[in-house]
Amino acid sequence: MTPLERALVETIKTDGPISVEAFMAACNDFYYATRDPLGARGDFTTAPEISQMYGEMIGAALADSWARAGRPNPVRYVELGPGRGTLASDALRVMGAAGLAPSAVEFVETSPVLRRMQSAAVPAAVHHDSIGGLNEGDGPLLVVASEFFDALPIQQWVDGVERRVEWIGGHLCFDRDGEVVERAPAREQAMGELARILVARGGAAILIDYGHSLESARGDTLQAVAAHRHALPLEKPGEQDLTAHVNFAALARAARDAGAQVSRVASQGSWLETLGIGARAVALAARNPAQTDAIAIARRRLCDEKEMGTLFRVMAVAAPDWPIPAGLE
Repeated sequence: MTPLERALVETIKTDGPISVEAFMAACNDFYYATRDPLGARGDFTTAPEISQMYGEMIGAALADSWARAGRPNPVRYVELGPGRGTLASDALRVMGAAGLAPSAVEFVETSPVLRRMQSAAVPAAVHHDSIGGLNEGDGPLLVVASEFFDALPIQQWVDGVERRVEWIGGHLCFDRDGEVVERAPAREQAMGELARILVARGGAAILIDYGHSLESARGDTLQAVAAHRHALPLEKPGEQDLTAHVNFAALARAARDAGAQVSRVASQGSWLETLGIGARAVALAARNPAQTDAIAIARRRLCDEKEMGTLFRVMAVAAPDWPIPAGLE
């Protein structure tokens, strides 16, 4: 029994079954606070760790949006859940080459382990515990949220009753089965808060995650990953990453309700190809001939339909008077 499982079982025995939302929140809070989950030695690999090209394309898209907005100064680079800081480092390098030097680099991150790694990668970064901390700065925001929303907790409902986790026969289990409908108030609240800040201060956000397109979908999408393999969500609480598909339709509604404009939803692969990842791969290979095969493999992982290309989707949210990032107009 894991330390978190022991605590959850005591809570269930005292107060009764807990919601899937509460279970997922507790598991991910404990998980991210106690480890670096990324890379070969971790549990999963995110797109920024696959290739520098991912962050470079995002940096180029944000720099282009900034240029079309009239090159405002000051301007802030913001990342929600920035992992090891790899994406930010790559994006900021490309921004600098385009003449964009953000007045501030701000990360929304709660994990002390990841904060230390982010500070090593981007020493000037300022950390916030929540999206609300972004209200403290001046100037428009250029925001990236790559695989951020999928880790925020979801609710699950079966026949109109919220699904819960209980303790029976020495095991954690769900209290009901059937057709699952998922809702994510925490995600919509986060999106609404970010959109309100963008509307008030200007700027744009690029959201990249796996999930539904503009059409909502039914079904149980809660999943766990440990050591780069799928696992059972109720096993080893706090010791594996829990995620669920992102409903982009719900995020779009929350952003529009806050007064922001919302782009179309594109597949990650088609978006990266539109931005020119193919040309970037050729240029990288020309400068690093020994890495030609590795660069081609990384591009395929990011863009191909059988890899991350169609599973992951991209959507932009922007202030009413701010240009939508390239490839999402």
